[in-house]
Amino acid sequence: MKKYGKEFITFPDVMVMLIIFAAMLALTVPNLSDWKVWIAIGIGMIMYAISEYMIHCFLFHIKKPNNPFLLKLIKRLHYDHHVDPDNVKLLFLPLWFSLPNFMILAVVCYAITRNLELTIAFVTGVIGYFLYYEWKHFVAHKPIQPATKLGKQIKKSHLWHHYKNENYWFGVTHRAVDKTMGTYRDHKEVEKSDTARDLEKRA
Repeated sequence: MKKYGKEFITFPDVMVMLIIFAAMLALTVPNLSDWKVWIAIGIGMIMYAISEYMIHCFLFHIKKPNNPFLLKLIKRLHYDHHVDPDNVKLLFLPLWFSLPNFMILAVVCYAITRNLELTIAFVTGVIGYFLYYEWKHFVAHKPIQPATKLGKQIKKSHLWHHYKNENYWFGVTHRAVDKTMGTYRDHKEVEKSDTARDLEKRA
């Protein structure tokens, strides 16, 4: 386990996000006596937990773009991960995708709240959950046995997404949105897809 933990935290993109998270957390901790700061952190976490599904389902699984540049982007973001699911270089979201999105969220939050402390707390929640997502995704593709029954089930469902049918089981850290959207099914009731390992070949 120590070996995999080291592999995770020393991956360059993860390391940068850990440093940013530590900085944001250091700015947030002095304000934790304010209940609104806790609410902001919670909203940030919930937002990423929901967007985890939405981005995966509606962006990463778009049909093959005709534009070569867009195809190159989506291949790096997700298509190639389905081709080679255990390649650690394809497991994590690249900084060029995640950082601009977090910056946009920060700007939107500040525009709504006009409060820097709440914005920092919100972003702390977003990045904190993002790192949790990256870890759970890493665990799903590594020979690591989750400690809880729920963790084991979520790992199984993510692997079904990769090896059985790419149209189900989009959640990586939870199943709530999958169950709400009807994309969580008993794997025995789902047909094996010919394109689970090659999203470019979908009709």
